[in-house]
Amino acid sequence: MEIPKLDINLNEELFRKYMRILKLARFPTRDEYTKIALVAAAGVVLIGIIGFAIYELFLVLPA
Repeated sequence: MEIPKLDINLNEELFRKYMRILKLARFPTRDEYTKIALVAAAGVVLIGIIGFAIYELFLVLPA
């Protein structure tokens, strides 16, 4: 039984697409990295504050 060539062509095409993306990718500059880290940290803090507020609300409501 022979392996279909279509499967090999699909894998090669997928590999080429991944390689193209990797060639275009680059490391962020220090400024870009700092901005991304600050936005991510602000999001984590905001979600934490919202979660803490909901937690406190559920502690007060039953009383």
